[in-house]
Amino acid sequence: MKKKNKNGLLPIEKFLITIIVLLGIFVPVSTVFSQATLSKSNIEVEKLKSKVDKQSNYNQSLSMQVDELASLSNIQDIAKEYGLSYNNDNIIVINN
Repeated sequence: MKKKNKNGLLPIEKFLITIIVLLGIFVPVSTVFSQATLSKSNIEVEKLKSKVDKQSNYNQSLSMQVDELASLSNIQDIAKEYGLSYNNDNIIVINN
């Protein structure tokens, strides 16, 4: 029969108790750490989404300005301002 220590536990029992205690500490700590990391990642994702939304709105605003500046009425107004006139006879259409 194997020899018991003073407190009545076999060496394998001491080892198993040590492993259980370490797991009892490690599992909650690792859970908290992983939750904190996930939370930090979610905050970064939200910040990036906000930046993307702002840039999208800015791009849309610029696109509207381009459309406004490229409109036929705006081009005609600018042409009149510089003394140019629209002559349909000067337009040449090239087809492929």
